Amino acid sequence: MSDSAISSAAGSDESLLARYRSGDGPAFEVLYARHRQGLYRFLLGLSGKPELAEEVYQETWLSLIRSTSQPQGRANFRTWLYQIARNRLIDHWRKHGIHNPLHDSYDEQTHALIDDTADPEQLLSLSRDGQRLEAALQTLPADQREVFLLRAHGDLDLPQIATLTETPLETVKSRLRYAQQKLRRLLAEEVLT
Repeated sequence: MSDSAISSAAGSDESLLARYRSGDGPAFEVLYARHRQGLYRFLLGLSGKPELAEEVYQETWLSLIRSTSQPQGRANFRTWLYQIARNRLIDHWRKHGIHNPLHDSYDEQTHALIDDTADPEQLLSLSRDGQRLEAALQTLPADQREVFLLRAHGDLDLPQIATLTETPLETVKSRLRYAQQKLRRLLAEEVLT
């Protein structure tokens, strides 16, 4: 199924989930196809390890399949799916005694405004070499990397990211701006060298 066919396939994510839970298997295939790439890239970017990303990715989909709950409150399906993935990754780190880097905090100016001209997808396309980009992403503090990846791969808006990460909106804006600035600088340095 082509990307455009997936995007235009009948129904919102929420209606596809409801249809799947009512026995419509193909509805899940459309849902999975819509979110598989972004979700995997998000987990790979956060974990930095393909094996761990794949494991948590599979656990996320299994959790979704086994769950009988729906997105709550203002959360849409996409936000809910990424919250499940984030929780599964944190669970993995806890289970293996790994410090959760997403809870690290540092001093930042939370009143700064985001640079609207810096689209995360444009930043991702700046580098043709995925390994260089991945290396640059891994140099970001975990909380900045998480916000950047949720925006770039999850296609979540800033209020959704704030809700998902339980972080004030102004802090999310700052983290995204700092991540974009550092990535821009690192990728520009690589081009010059």
